[in-house]
Amino acid sequence: MKYLFASDLHGSRAAAEAVLARFEAEKADRLILLGDLLYHGPRNPLPESYDPKTVAELLNALPVKPFAVRGNCDAEIDQMVLDFPIMADYMLLPLANGAGAFITHGHLFNLASPPPYRQGDVLIHGHTHVHTVETVNGLTYINPGSAALPKEGQEKSYMTMDWGAGHFDIKA
Repeated sequence: MKYLFASDLHGSRAAAEAVLARFEAEKADRLILLGDLLYHGPRNPLPESYDPKTVAELLNALPVKPFAVRGNCDAEIDQMVLDFPIMADYMLLPLANGAGAFITHGHLFNLASPPPYRQGDVLIHGHTHVHTVETVNGLTYINPGSAALPKEGQEKSYMTMDWGAGHFDIKA
């Protein structure tokens, strides 16, 4: 099963369209959204093609609804215009090797405040807008970066993961 992870769209129609084009091109089975979908947030600049209404329409039109978690910029009003749940703080998915993936936005659980885990587990979150992979104390941390507002000079990015093989790839 192949998943495409994207984070921090922040209402950018251009970012949503790019992610959905990659979803189709990658022939992914499921889209997993790591929060901050519609609102740009008061600390962020307006992203390119800021159009949260169209972003909601694009995501709602998907034939297979995405899995999603709540970001710090997501609110109940966002949930009212989306046809799939976004208000969970995290989700858990089993990995092929017996480990688990804790999937969240990153503002509540992160390397500084990790979720309960065991050696070999994976923490996947966005929030920082910086793609990275590192292992700390037996926990592998993966961040696909931001599809709309990358930081630290990085390019817009997303991540694919072949769940069966446990292989992931961050792409700009």
